Amino acid sequence: MRKQRKITILWFVILCIIFTVTIFSSFLAPYEPNAMNMNHTYEAPTPTHLLGTDQLGRDVLSRLLVGGQVTLLIAVVSVVISSLIGILYGGISGYFGGAVDTIMMGILEALLTIPSLVIVLAFQAILQGNVWSMALIMGATGWFVTARIVRSEFIRLKESEFVQMAIMFRTPIWKIFVGHLLRNIYPAIFIVTLFNFAGAIFTEVSLSFLGIGVSPATPSWGTMLNSAQNDLLIGAWWIGLFPGILIFVTILCVQMIGGAFKQGGERSHA
Repeated sequence: MRKQRKITILWFVILCIIFTVTIFSSFLAPYEPNAMNMNHTYEAPTPTHLLGTDQLGRDVLSRLLVGGQVTLLIAVVSVVISSLIGILYGGISGYFGGAVDTIMMGILEALLTIPSLVIVLAFQAILQGNVWSMALIMGATGWFVTARIVRSEFIRLKESEFVQMAIMFRTPIWKIFVGHLLRNIYPAIFIVTLFNFAGAIFTEVSLSFLGIGVSPATPSWGTMLNSAQNDLLIGAWWIGLFPGILIFVTILCVQMIGGAFKQGGERSHA
């Protein structure tokens, strides 16, 4: 138990470090991320360029730091949007039940038959937007799992004595919704939000890797992988390796932290 807690803390510390260096990337980046120097193209890691340079002579470390800021910003904004939509949709469905629940869950089940990545792919291909539009699209299509969990929790809790007493005393619905129901399912929402965050990072990286995410001129972990495809063929391994490692470690940290909280919640209910 203690060992698992220490491991979880380690994952959390690593994730905090990643967030910190990306948030302050403007100060930590040794070079301007889009500054080109054709005299220093495809340089392997050196003391001058710690992670090397790319095909345009741009510093890989600087682009990695600033690119992380873009990727994580998209993931955070999209998860906030999807959580709000999912909580509202699932809460209404679960609280009112009956025909309302049947119709709303029918719509949700229909949406769940279509992979979220496909929906995002279609909207992004049509809009060809910027960072904010991509975050909005991902948020508007990533709330399905949150809605199902909130609905099931609301159905479970609305029969509780404290909720029935609130209804009997004619407590306003919004107060029951927020103060009695939502307040008691924060752990479940937190866990699903963590997993959604990992999924949002993967979605941004996937779309940008395919060339339909953020603009190639905007550094992100996905666009860096996209531009590194051909570089690997000529032996410039560092251009794609370091973004790949950082993506893997970030998603792994989030998944491990989420898994630890999930196991803790299951033990508390046992």
